[in-house]
Amino acid sequence: MRRSDQPQPALGKAIRQLRGKQGATQEDLAHAADITTGTLSLIERGHANPTWGTVKGIAAALGVSMGALGKLADKLSD
Repeated sequence: MRRSDQPQPALGKAIRQLRGKQGATQEDLAHAADITTGTLSLIERGHANPTWGTVKGIAAALGVSMGALGKLADKLSD
């Protein structure tokens, strides 16, 4: 995954928050979402914009809908 000139840091914050509530490590979530730990790290730090498929995989691995993930990201963007 390439770094983005227009990152979405709120999405990364939402993912990190949900992952933390579940007590999962980046390695745990990355494995469950079938992405690399490095990719997840970039997304969580707001340095990369994931593809739709990647977001779908992360949401599924977190046990939330993409809508719920998006709502949390929107809330955190304020």
